[in-house]
Amino acid sequence: MDWSQMFFQGWEGIVRTIVVGMLAYACLVLFLRISGKRTLAKLNAFDLVVTVALGSTLSSILLQQSLGLARGATAIGLLILMQYLVTFLSVRASGFARFVRSEPTLLARDGRFCRDTMLRQRITEEEVTSAVRSNGVRGVEATRAVILESDGTISVI
Repeated sequence: MDWSQMFFQGWEGIVRTIVVGMLAYACLVLFLRISGKRTLAKLNAFDLVVTVALGSTLSSILLQQSLGLARGATAIGLLILMQYLVTFLSVRASGFARFVRSEPTLLARDGRFCRDTMLRQRITEEEVTSAVRSNGVRGVEATRAVILESDGTISVI
């Protein structure tokens, strides 16, 4: 095993990462500006998945020499286009919106856990209690409602 190859494989890869990285980043920023703020809004789980996929795609463009900039930019553009189409259809067709988006779920009401719902959502009492404390409330019994939002965050009222 050549130990020097583990730490430094030559300037060519570094220069490629810098040049392609700057161009890919500029491409991503351009596409995001064209597509609008909604693309990265993370309003629901689907939006979060697209955001993570964009980051993963950018990472692949930077690190995989077999993946050229044009192909990577096409992948980024396709993800953003698909996100745009899904949100476009969601706003105009309620059936499609229900198919793509999950509804918020009540985890606790008037200081009591909704255990059946928590079981279906695979959320433990400890996770709900932790979220309640993170919101500055001393315990679930002091809440009117604890809601699992469609983006996976927990709201406390």
